[in-house]
Amino acid sequence: MQSGQGVMSRDEVKVDKETKKQGDTRFVSLSTCLAPPEAASRGVPSLVWRAGQERRLQMVRRWAGLAGKRVLDVGCGVGMYTSAFLRAESLVFGVEVEHERALEARERASGVAQAVGESLPFPEAAFDIIFSHEVLEHVADDRASVAEMVRAVRPGGRILIFVPNRLYPFETHGVFWRGKYRFGNIPLVNWLPAVLRDRLAPHVRAYTASGLCRLFDGHPVRIIHHAVVFPGYDNIVARKPGLGRLLRTVTYALERTPLRAFGLSHLLVVEKMRNAKRDA
Repeated sequence: MQSGQGVMSRDEVKVDKETKKQGDTRFVSLSTCLAPPEAASRGVPSLVWRAGQERRLQMVRRWAGLAGKRVLDVGCGVGMYTSAFLRAESLVFGVEVEHERALEARERASGVAQAVGESLPFPEAAFDIIFSHEVLEHVADDRASVAEMVRAVRPGGRILIFVPNRLYPFETHGVFWRGKYRFGNIPLVNWLPAVLRDRLAPHVRAYTASGLCRLFDGHPVRIIHHAVVFPGYDNIVARKPGLGRLLRTVTYALERTPLRAFGLSHLLVVEKMRNAKRDA
């Protein structure tokens, strides 16, 4: 799970002891940070709430009214988005595969359970909104996870998914090179033919727009909205504010042009058909 800016930097997972003494609740326990290869296969969740996450939350609000809704956060990490949904007075639940992360998320939102996306512990049509942020690329079976989200959302309800874009110029989850995991933003990996790309990054998927939409083939849903969004650049803004603000201005403007195809993440919004039959 990504932070919404690309992969978490090494600096991001270091906690400033003085900041923690002052009670800055943006920082969380480093017990949630996994060392490779676990971090490679399951990613690092959002550990801080910054402008990049807030921007994505506003996108969710635009396409799914949260107030008073039953919301499920699939792959909730330590609960950053899960707790943000509570601001809208939603009834919020979350699932997370990692036990320690689930416990930490439960401190922010009590409705968090440990579970995998391929087998959600909820009845069908239980939720108005299902949200999944940079998770499908890590699960064992992305088609099964999508099928479970469709099952668990009510007719007329919406599923909102962020996943990595295959055309983004960097692979933000690192690569395996000569049998060793290499951390960082690696350029042009996702532009390689699939057979080569998947040898370097076998631990994570990246999606084309058509490939993402095909995950919903055969399900009773319709596509409401698709967009490609650029990073939040929060690390750069913190270090070089002028450069960071310039990057935001330029790349956010590109989201309204064909060059949005090279953004960091897809946002896909689908709606379950109102006449969808309940599963037997």
